[in-house]
Amino acid sequence: MKTIKNFSFAIVLALTTILTSCSSSDGGGGGGAAAGTIKAKAGNVNFKSMTQASFAMRQGGMIIIQGSDASGRAIQLMVTGNATGTYEISDNGISNIGSYTEINLNTFDSTVWAAPYEGSGAVGTVVIEELTDTSVKGTFSFTGKNQEGADTKAVTNGAFNVNFQS
Repeated sequence: MKTIKNFSFAIVLALTTILTSCSSSDGGGGGGAAAGTIKAKAGNVNFKSMTQASFAMRQGGMIIIQGSDASGRAIQLMVTGNATGTYEISDNGISNIGSYTEINLNTFDSTVWAAPYEGSGAVGTVVIEELTDTSVKGTFSFTGKNQEGADTKAVTNGAFNVNFQS
């Protein structure tokens, strides 16, 4: 799990410094997420990623969707599959994953809530509503467990509308 934490930390730092050109206009689908963004509510905090730090990529049979904001928060979704449909996040095989990361930008301490986790059962879904060669749109929700504690955090009302890296 420390590897996931370190990987998430590196991703958030990299994403906050990368500048790519993405459209910021609203588009259809994506559960209301503006083009080039990921949005959700993590606990009681509203999250909206920066277009410069939001993207998707295909790797093997997986789709990876991630985005971060300027406050050190990030969401990452990994789905095993390459088609529209509903993907369950469950400890019944770790093929679909959701994580929410918060990094203290003063100390660089980070906290990662990841799903699934041991004994979690079904704790979320990722719905891919639209999938093209250039973009992916959909919705998600999950409850992640703190990687260094017992507390959980619900990530709700999630939506994504991001382009694949070229």
